[in-house]
Amino acid sequence: MSELSCSILFNGERLMGKANQPLIDFLQASGKKLPHICYHPALPPLESCDVCWVDANGERVRGCTLTTYDGLVITSESEELRVAQQEGMDRLLNRHELYCTVCEHNTGDCTLHNTVADMHIPIQYYPYQPKPDDKDNSNPFYTYDPDQCILCGRCVEACQNVEVNETLSIDYTDAHPRVLWDGGTQIAGSSCVSCGHCVTVCPCNALLEKTMQPDAGPFTAMDEGLKRPLINFIKTLEPSIGMEPITGISLIDNALRQAEIRRTKTVCTYCGVGCSFEVWTRDRHILKIQPVAEAPANGISTCVKGKFGWDFVNSPHRLTTPLIREKGRFRPASWQEALQRVAEGLRNVELRYGGDAIGFIGSSKASNEEAYLTQKIARLIFGTNNVDNSSRYCQNPATEGLFRTVGYGGDAGTIRDLQQAQLIISVGSNLAENHPVIATRIKQSHKHHGQKLMVVDPRRHEMADRADCFLRIRPGTDMVWASAMAKYMFDHGYADQTFLAQRVNQVDEYRASLTPFTLEFASEITGLTLQQLTEAGEMIGQAGSVCLLWAMGITQHSHGADTSTALSNLLLVTGNYGRPGTGGYPMRGHNNVQGASDFGCLSNVYPGYEKVSDSSIRDKWAKAWGVDPQALSDKPGADNFMMVQHAHEGKLHAMYVIGEETAFSDADATKVHEAFSRLDFMVVQDIFMSRTAEFADVVLPGCPSIEKEGTFVNTERRIQHFLPAMSPLGDCRPDWQILTELAAQLGHVWHYPSPGAIMAEAASIAQIFAGVSYERLVGWQSQIWPVTPQGESTPLLYTKQFHFPDGKAKLHPLEWQPPMEQADEQYDLILDNGRMLEHFQSTNQTGQGGRMMSLSPNWFVEVSPGLAEQRGLQQGDWVQLRSRRGELDVPVVVTTRVKGNVLFIPIHHGKPGINGLTGEHHDPDVNTPAYKEIAVSMTRLSRRPQPDPIPQHNFRNGSRTPLDHLPIEDKWQQEGYCPPPYHIDHPEKY
Repeated sequence: MSELSCSILFNGERLMGKANQPLIDFLQASGKKLPHICYHPALPPLESCDVCWVDANGERVRGCTLTTYDGLVITSESEELRVAQQEGMDRLLNRHELYCTVCEHNTGDCTLHNTVADMHIPIQYYPYQPKPDDKDNSNPFYTYDPDQCILCGRCVEACQNVEVNETLSIDYTDAHPRVLWDGGTQIAGSSCVSCGHCVTVCPCNALLEKTMQPDAGPFTAMDEGLKRPLINFIKTLEPSIGMEPITGISLIDNALRQAEIRRTKTVCTYCGVGCSFEVWTRDRHILKIQPVAEAPANGISTCVKGKFGWDFVNSPHRLTTPLIREKGRFRPASWQEALQRVAEGLRNVELRYGGDAIGFIGSSKASNEEAYLTQKIARLIFGTNNVDNSSRYCQNPATEGLFRTVGYGGDAGTIRDLQQAQLIISVGSNLAENHPVIATRIKQSHKHHGQKLMVVDPRRHEMADRADCFLRIRPGTDMVWASAMAKYMFDHGYADQTFLAQRVNQVDEYRASLTPFTLEFASEITGLTLQQLTEAGEMIGQAGSVCLLWAMGITQHSHGADTSTALSNLLLVTGNYGRPGTGGYPMRGHNNVQGASDFGCLSNVYPGYEKVSDSSIRDKWAKAWGVDPQALSDKPGADNFMMVQHAHEGKLHAMYVIGEETAFSDADATKVHEAFSRLDFMVVQDIFMSRTAEFADVVLPGCPSIEKEGTFVNTERRIQHFLPAMSPLGDCRPDWQILTELAAQLGHVWHYPSPGAIMAEAASIAQIFAGVSYERLVGWQSQIWPVTPQGESTPLLYTKQFHFPDGKAKLHPLEWQPPMEQADEQYDLILDNGRMLEHFQSTNQTGQGGRMMSLSPNWFVEVSPGLAEQRGLQQGDWVQLRSRRGELDVPVVVTTRVKGNVLFIPIHHGKPGINGLTGEHHDPDVNTPAYKEIAVSMTRLSRRPQPDPIPQHNFRNGSRTPLDHLPIEDKWQQEGYCPPPYHIDHPEKY
């Protein structure tokens, strides 16, 4: 018998399956059922429902507590066990009003309904008893109905120990137990971040998506004045006819709904975590997002945007037909006319000025296949390498740091490696708001598995509050801190000398370059004390494995590439690459910003990071594309930043922008708008009339991912496939089809029947994708590049060698260079900026429908209490922030999240928004604008204060109530409780 398999005896029948597997899962895999309610495969055994009683080797136990082993003997069908199981269910039904045929949740996913049907319960022993609390509708995305809550505790466990937001609890000692939010009875105003974990795991309709209500089924939308009498009438019949006929009707209703509901696997359209899940639709109505345990990056986890942020799909503001500008106004056009106009416009610019007068910006929200076609049109048809994507605004400095030191421009490992590390170092990353599902994994490991957490950031946020070591560093000085830590490792015997000798080049040269980076110098520059620096050095040096992650707090500075390099250097010095639980992880901000770069939307590389300046590489691509190598440029092109500069200077005459809000996202918005106005011809392909599209000559309506097929690459380098859940809205088209049809208009007929064919072409040329195929991405399967020709992924990089010709990493010497923009007497404050959990970029998606925006509709600036006192400011007072480029007016939020003369402002609100203040100063190595370096003055305005700039119902006003586990023991220890099969006097409590 294999140690991975076992044989058990179940009700006299021998079953084969996995060893060490939860019994309920084992039985389901064998086609058997054990009645259960509180058990969920993504949660530990809760033991709260008292339904799954079995006899295990002669002892009566709850089946959810058992895992399989060879020789296990299980009985579940004796009369005594049947009575115990039914008693457990009867206690639940005392707390839950069964009216399944008119219940929105009777869609095949209600564990309670399905188990009641499976158990064939003849009659309900305990009559249902209403509870004293009303249904809570205070959250914009989901409801809580105490009258339907069975107190199973799934939601509490998911919130406390999967999401680790620590909001939900149950007081089993209360006279009328119910789910509590921060110990209170209302969702709004609590610390609930609307991640949806609780809704996903709820086994009934106690927690339910508002999009399921009221039209989830054929009878659910009836008027309450009719529905309530009908429910009451059915309840009066139950004692006489029994439950089975009524359950039978609900099963018929369930089957009718199943025929109408479409469940489609998709991948989230927001951040780079790469969550995948099912989207449930009826026609164009999105009923809900349903995560599954098999999803490789997230399992059942979601955030507020991934779970609920899909209102934009059916927004009345969607673009649904091509538009052509005439006499300063847009008019609808046919696809034939629009594509012909695009082809003519681009060809005219090429004929007059050459292909290098055209720039292409690919989308970090479009698919890999669409990124591939974007760069193929630029390079093959127009002979230019002027192609880029939004990674220029955020991640190119991190990629450059990794290229310099270890060779690949992506995360060293997976989310699982982050969970395995003994120490997580988070630098310049508001992880809980920007990459919340990855944050959940780290919070789990930190809370339950002894993982240590160090946070380095100018701003105190949730992860800083949770950290074992929080270093509130002076903005823009992280390179000095990282280099001082590397020197500390060498000086105190923590450098991994064996690793350095065997696997790393330039060690002596690098160590010599660290001479200036003493702790005293680091303290002077960073504002951290010597004690803080020493404690951090000891924490890093003593850790057996370290993962270091960073984000835009590092990359959006004038020397972000150097700081990224310094962070990777530190990992190399301590030997923290190539082992599980080690490595560098630059967090990707958009759902496919990694993939857009991977598949060639960069100005200096083909797909797979193959350099355009390498003649052998260029020969390979020319041969694959069937052209002479001379047709492909060997000169790196202009990137996003330089395209705008060249357009402003009159050197670039046409641009094709796909799914990017460049007019909002690029630095120094005034100059960007001037540059766009000077173009001879501009095309924008998007799903909304964005600020960028307003400058276009032709606007082409693309499709969001939910209306097309393709693949994305997440921050782990994980390639995942998504399918269309509905047809394109109106006359919009999938972007890959638009690009293919445009190529045909330009004389290049490519005959791609599907995105899979585009991927096949890319994989046949680019080495790191050699074994990628749609056949290997079916269902919840994924691949992580580099992928061998045989289809084998590389979850953990650098286990044997680094991505350099000799297989060794490189320590890269650096010199400290201060931020290009700093405060002075006139502009005496630094304006830090970043994302909020509930919004995304320019809010073109999250701003639709109003629900997401309701969480924080106002723009604001965070000011420290000390600075507020100095300037005579109170919460809600209006101030004018003025930089060297522009000004804006916002209300004040007084908070300890910021300190001293550093302010913080969200990037999402206003048009042109924060980039009316940002400047052209940028990282000279990669041309990423220094968005985080804004020196401003702040002047109080005599305007009426803004009441509650952050609304009272926002989660930031809550106060968490942490628990290590569901306190089910509190229920068992009460005087009136006894386990089934015995009846009890107050089933509503137990």
